[in-house]
This record gives sequence, C-alpha cells and structure tokens, in this order.
Amino acid sequence: MDKKEPKFRNKDINPCIEESDASHKCLDAYNYDKSMCSAYFLRYKNCRKYWHNIMLERRRNGVKPDMPTAAERQEMIAAIGGKPY
Repeated sequence: MDKKEPKFRNKDINPCIEESDASHKCLDAYNYDKSMCSAYFLRYKNCRKYWHNIMLERRRNGVKPDMPTAAERQEMIAAIGGKPY
C-alpha cells in the first residue's frame, strides 16, 4: 500500500470503492440533491453490509486477513455469478 494513499481508497481494505465513487458522481451530477441518488446510497449500504458480514464470518472462523483481498473478492463475486447487492 502506498503510504500517501488513504485507507478508504485502498482496494484491499475498502471493497466498496466503486459504489462510493458512483454515489459521489451522482451527487455531483444532481447538484447534491440526495433524493435523486437514493439508489446509489442503497447499493453502497448493501455493499458495506455484505462485506462486513463476510469479514465477521472470516473473523469467527479464524481466517486471516479478516477482509479478503481485492483479488479474493473478485474470485468470490465471480463464483456466485455477480455482485449480490
């Protein structure tokens, strides 16, 4: 990880960067009218919830690291046929 890169922008730590960026772009496009971007917010919230549950399950099972790496997440998503959120 680049020391200058913030943790929330690191793909190995934050699995929902894509959803976060999409919600920010929506806000920019609609002049920060939150009512126009509720679908993006919901998708981001569901993403965070999904990966949080994965992290808790791995922690309970003693799997390290708690959060799967970006490559592992891509394999998991491909195995289930796409993003579940």
